[in-house]
Amino acid sequence: MSMRLEWLEDILAVAETGSFSEAAERRRLTQSAFSRRIQQIEDYVGVELFDRRCKPVHLRPTTENQREQIAQLISLLRQLIVDLKRGAQTSANRIVLASQHALTATLTPSLIEKAQAYQPDTFVKIRSANLDECLALLLSRQVAIAILYRLPGTDHPVRPDFVETVTIGTDRLIPTIAARQVDWLNRHLMLNELPYVAYPTEVFLGWVMERLVLSHLRQEFQLQPKAETALTLAALEMAMTGIVVAWLPLSLVRRRIADGTLVDLSDRLPGCGLEVTAVRLVGTSEALEQWVWSQIALLPARDQINSEVQ
Repeated sequence: MSMRLEWLEDILAVAETGSFSEAAERRRLTQSAFSRRIQQIEDYVGVELFDRRCKPVHLRPTTENQREQIAQLISLLRQLIVDLKRGAQTSANRIVLASQHALTATLTPSLIEKAQAYQPDTFVKIRSANLDECLALLLSRQVAIAILYRLPGTDHPVRPDFVETVTIGTDRLIPTIAARQVDWLNRHLMLNELPYVAYPTEVFLGWVMERLVLSHLRQEFQLQPKAETALTLAALEMAMTGIVVAWLPLSLVRRRIADGTLVDLSDRLPGCGLEVTAVRLVGTSEALEQWVWSQIALLPARDQINSEVQ
């Protein structure tokens, strides 16, 4: 036998009420049952905890000295019980997704909304990373589903018999700059200069830029990379400052273009189409993962992204 939470609560109830009968009522026990439990507590501890000669009843000095610690233990144990219950529930209703950085901002919120509409206590964890890291997380089973870009007509760099892939939408990588800097940019273009923000070649968008954008632009412009980042959100902020052209997914900048903050330069500079895909490992899956997968093709973001490139 060991000290129980309910025993600590019994001790504190007597200390706060100064009466065994009132403490029994607070604890929703008969007075005789409560008295037996108090006796059981004292037998376990091996000392009398209460001075029964006083009215109202007082804790003995040794017990009174521990009153604050008893209250703290009660609070900690109650919270522990809540956390353990929540942890068990969260584990059963938990799904981990990976997505590339731009898609984390534009598409995964719809996934979370869908999952929580299906099961309100669903816990969704998002791991935002570049393409290779997302695939590594998927193959090591650290995530259930990965949301990824790919070029139309290509496959992800993983054996197709290991994964199941579905296309859930389309997007487009477009050149943008702050609207207030269009004249400044035109002057640079007339001099055959193109200041831009680069993506590292080892990340997906860097590879796409080199293959489908920069290789063509070198024939016409002197390329002037002014900064480099693997994060589309950072590239977006640079475009907003107006110091560079940034190639960004249309889904990420749609509102900025609509409100006139950014300008789409697709009429002067090349871009490229992108597919948005969901990928998971072949094999058995948990019920929540299976439901999320079955709903992915119905994401509101699919229609949103498609409409942005029409």
